[in-house]
Amino acid sequence: MKKLAVLKPVLTLFFSEKRGKLWAGMLLAAITVLCGILLLGLSGWFITATAIAGLASATALAFDVFAPAAGIRLLAILRTASRYAERLVTHDATLAVLAAMREKLFRSWAAPQAAKTLLRRPSRLLFRLTADIDALDALYLRVLVPAAAAFVTMLVVGIAFWLIDTIFSLAMVLVLLVAGFGLPVIAALWAMKPMRRRAKAVEAVRARSIDLVSGQTDLLMAGRLKAQSASICLADQRLSDADDHLNRIEVSVGAGFGIASVLLLCVALLGGVWLAEAGVISPAVAAFALLMALGAMEPFAALRRGAMELGRTLMAAQRVGDRYDTKPHFYVPVQPANPQDAVYLEQVEMRYEDNAPLVLQDINLTVRRGEKLAIVGTSGTGKSTLMALLAGEMVQNSGIVRHDAATLLTQKTQLFQDSLAENLRLAQPQASDTDLMQVLELAGLSDTVTEMPEQLETMLGEGGLGLSGGQARRLALARLFLHNTPLWLLDEPTEGLDKTTAQDILQRLAQASDTASGGSGTENRTMIIATHLRREAEIADRIIVMSNGRMTAEALKDTPAFSEILETLRQV
Repeated sequence: MKKLAVLKPVLTLFFSEKRGKLWAGMLLAAITVLCGILLLGLSGWFITATAIAGLASATALAFDVFAPAAGIRLLAILRTASRYAERLVTHDATLAVLAAMREKLFRSWAAPQAAKTLLRRPSRLLFRLTADIDALDALYLRVLVPAAAAFVTMLVVGIAFWLIDTIFSLAMVLVLLVAGFGLPVIAALWAMKPMRRRAKAVEAVRARSIDLVSGQTDLLMAGRLKAQSASICLADQRLSDADDHLNRIEVSVGAGFGIASVLLLCVALLGGVWLAEAGVISPAVAAFALLMALGAMEPFAALRRGAMELGRTLMAAQRVGDRYDTKPHFYVPVQPANPQDAVYLEQVEMRYEDNAPLVLQDINLTVRRGEKLAIVGTSGTGKSTLMALLAGEMVQNSGIVRHDAATLLTQKTQLFQDSLAENLRLAQPQASDTDLMQVLELAGLSDTVTEMPEQLETMLGEGGLGLSGGQARRLALARLFLHNTPLWLLDEPTEGLDKTTAQDILQRLAQASDTASGGSGTENRTMIIATHLRREAEIADRIIVMSNGRMTAEALKDTPAFSEILETLRQV
């Protein structure tokens, strides 16, 4: 029961999203199965009754062939229609629920530090959003739907046989209950461990293959290429072993359902013959009972596949289910008490994990609105961590952090396989084409876009393929302008660009900030630049030096100390 408890948040989300359709799908599945069973039983009764009536001319003339024939046609039509409707409803509901689950799961990972944790193992995020979510569709389609159909079938068959004979009904229900529900439970318990091993092996094969393809140069240089290939082969062998084990289980359970079906038929045959000889029922009714029993095991057999996959489903629910109890996180910065301040930090300390060394310590900082601040230092001194803290992507362990709403421009330009317009609208979904062209003009990219045949609708490849490094950076810059927040956080904004492009981008950043401060747009635009490049620090009004997570020096523009710090920075 503890293992099944992990399904609670998933089931809650299932039935909170598409409750009506989910119940409708289960009902249609039950109707489909019942129509099939009744169609089989009525056909058997009709054939037997017609044969018996044909033995005598008097009964043959009096026998009504039209009513049962119409009933057979009606059941056949209903079965086809309900099957089609059931597939439409169940799959539509399942896909909608899975989409909602992905959205909720993704939003639950928007909390501070969650992104950094996931980036340490990016394949984990991929598998949670794809393989784990996809595994949960079996919970509805292969467990709940056939279980509902099987329960309704057992209920209807029990009532139908109760009208014939009480003992007969109890015998049939007992076989259906013990064999029909018992075998799937045995299959689920038997397949639990190998199905979990299979799921882990599939994930290992995929992750290691991705590592091999994406990191083949590094692996070759380190002499680990053969070792990585061997690890993939090992994971694939584990996958093959798990599949063999599961195939044996499936064959055994299938044989068990075959035996159970034969047992059910024997009970129906012996009971029908006994009651017919006793004159309780006619031979035609006995044939009806026999053929109903023949179809009664069908919905129970459909549970086999869902039972086999229950181990994978439970593991997926355990890995992602706890995230559904987390309310979507929307970071709302706390503004400084002084309206003239854009940033206020007091005695801030932060570490990545419990008991890990501090990456930020004794940070005290006040940044005035409209000020341009450069934070300099070598790699690993805490500059990017401080920027992530101000962006709301991380949370301090102690101290006070207050600042205006901010936009972070990271070192890497994040562009997606979509149009130029949609890449820009990530910052402002309601922006018009005119708004987009205005920010492109500010970023110095409007002429390039105008010369493109499809202009704003030009499609980019994966990672912004189709643009040069400088053009991609300008597009990211335009997105920064479009977002229009009072605080800009720039993490080495011109790293990797040539001198001319870098100087132009820095000039445009400074102009956009000054223009905004003058009242055209967001007032008192503030800029914080984390850098180790001289050209980026030169535009600042103040420089702060960081070392080992601490602020060790500070200097204002046009002072000797400012110039001395600039001399220590790298020139490009």
